[in-house]
Amino acid sequence: MNFDYLSSLIAVIVLGIIAYAGVAVAGLHGLFGVIIPYLAVVLFIVGFARRVLDWAGSAVPFRIPTTCGQEKSLPWIKQAKIDNPSSKTGVVLRMFFEIFLFRSLFRNTRAKLHDTGRLSYKWVVWLWAFALMFHYSFLVVVLRHLRFFTEPVPHFVKMLESLDGILQIGLPVLRISGVLLLVAATLLLLRRILLPKVNYISRPADYFPLFLIIGIALTGILMRYFTKVDVVKIKTLTMGLVTFHPGVATDGIGALFYVHLFFVSILLAYIPNSKLMHMGGIFLSPTRNLPNNSRAVRHINPWNHPVKIHTYEEYEDEFREKMIEAGIPVEKE
Repeated sequence: MNFDYLSSLIAVIVLGIIAYAGVAVAGLHGLFGVIIPYLAVVLFIVGFARRVLDWAGSAVPFRIPTTCGQEKSLPWIKQAKIDNPSSKTGVVLRMFFEIFLFRSLFRNTRAKLHDTGRLSYKWVVWLWAFALMFHYSFLVVVLRHLRFFTEPVPHFVKMLESLDGILQIGLPVLRISGVLLLVAATLLLLRRILLPKVNYISRPADYFPLFLIIGIALTGILMRYFTKVDVVKIKTLTMGLVTFHPGVATDGIGALFYVHLFFVSILLAYIPNSKLMHMGGIFLSPTRNLPNNSRAVRHINPWNHPVKIHTYEEYEDEFREKMIEAGIPVEKE
């Protein structure tokens, strides 16, 4: 069994201890509350832009769209206009369903070789459900946190918080997105650990962001429901960061908040150099954003080296007499 997840787990635990000890023992509030968050945001923006510009500048010499249906060919054959688009409209629809509903993952199957030698495929929908739950709960959590970075708080954030706390259980109000994020991330992590085939191909880079997100969700839940933090001082700190007038409160916030903020900073800095860059790469992937119209449109490879062409007319001019002697028909006598 692959135990690469242990190194990632230990790394996240060590990072949490460093942040907690750095604030609670060494009193490095400015380092973990101002310098590291600013540095993480800069690394995220620069790294994200660099990766996107690099992809955007890469030549695509031929069409390589992933197709899952009949290509446009003969008039009496029905085309799969979304799964195998031949127009820009079809590509837009395909990208929409792929980005917002994970259409390709919905068709996920698992292969199994039976003792009789028969190979069968089983539709596995739970991975699609967990992925959808994970991404949308993460999105809601991020949007809810705009409360700490804006003044006044946008109306849509207040509406989102009301919907997110519709299952009010005690005080403070239970936020559904936070619980779903923790559950979904844990299930995706267990899938990588417990399924032999997935475990075999998983590496520390696959486990590390999941442990980081679980750490972010856990520290957030602990701060909201189990420990006391001064929300007013936290918003003062975050608003200071946004307005570039940082100020750090050394009391009332608690070291757990700085662990939470440190995990978020590490995740931000880690995204541009990880598989999490699929959030930007999906828009620039030639397997998704190109129409499959190679039968209708001739695409010229921009990398083609100029080659001297010997046309048929030139060939006939050169060998006409010999062709006539050999009885080969020619266009010009």
